[in-house]
Amino acid sequence: MRHKHGYRKLGRTSSHRKALLKNLSIALIKSGRIETTLPKAKELRSFIEKLITKAKVGDFNSHRAVFSYLQDKESTKKLVEEIAPKYSERNGGYTRIIKTRVRRGDAAPMAIIELV
Repeated sequence: MRHKHGYRKLGRTSSHRKALLKNLSIALIKSGRIETTLPKAKELRSFIEKLITKAKVGDFNSHRAVFSYLQDKESTKKLVEEIAPKYSERNGGYTRIIKTRVRRGDAAPMAIIELV
């Protein structure tokens, strides 16, 4: 049983899961909204909201902390300098998940995740 278990494994090893969340985060930062499966979107929400909260400080250390997760200079800069300042008055809830459809090939529930 997975009662009170902290996260979704998404059928991947820990390194594969970390890479998946990193790549989804970079895509979300660059485009503002992406479509993915519902479990991935729900797991990405917790990952990206923690990053935005770190980035809200806006100093050099927050740049380094965010870069350590993303490993992408362009998206780190955009997150810390453009996206995070928009949420300075907001205490969490930076993303929105909208259920969209059922994927035809494997009947996976799909969702759009976007920055509010």
